[in-house]
Amino acid sequence: MPNCQETLKELELFLDSELPNARIEEIMVHLTGCTDCQGAFEFHAELRTIVRTKAKRDHLPDGFTDRLLACFQPQSDSD
Repeated sequence: MPNCQETLKELELFLDSELPNARIEEIMVHLTGCTDCQGAFEFHAELRTIVRTKAKRDHLPDGFTDRLLACFQPQSDSD
């Protein structure tokens, strides 16, 4: 069974169902017996819901995606 540190480290993967089924079951068992980790799980789950809801409502400004992607382009060394 995972300890708190392992559970918290894998919490995002757990929420995304990106862990093997056996690991998901182990974390579920841990969450039922650990109020601290259960609180962290509830916080992260609620935060995801809020962000998802907000993202669906808000309109991104024109050109936002292009400006964001430009931030990740290599800079030229013209200095």
